[in-house]
Amino acid sequence: MTVIATDLRYSKADRMLHVGFYDGTSASLPAEYLRVESPSAEVQGHGPGQRKTVPGRRHVGIMEIEPVGNYAVRLVFDDLHDSGLFTWEYFHELGQQYDRRWAAYLAALTAEGLSRDP
Repeated sequence: MTVIATDLRYSKADRMLHVGFYDGTSASLPAEYLRVESPSAEVQGHGPGQRKTVPGRRHVGIMEIEPVGNYAVRLVFDDLHDSGLFTWEYFHELGQQYDRRWAAYLAALTAEGLSRDP
């Protein structure tokens, strides 16, 4: 099944990106979560086992949302991170796996002695 986003709205007040999908599902994704789960090589690495834990992004926001064709957007965060394309499929995956991914991120911060705070 092809995932298609039909609605993309950013709320600056609560730093949440709201994504609606063609199948009627939706996801509300915190900017911090999107930043630390960025599909960029800077975060994901270039191969297995190279993923980086990104600390200090509790207050990060999104400055710009730039369309890329009809399949993705590039998010420009206010910490100036702007690499990595967020496809509709990736947004859908992030929404479905939020609880598991967020818990794993918090555990990684603790294990590495890092903090969400700048």
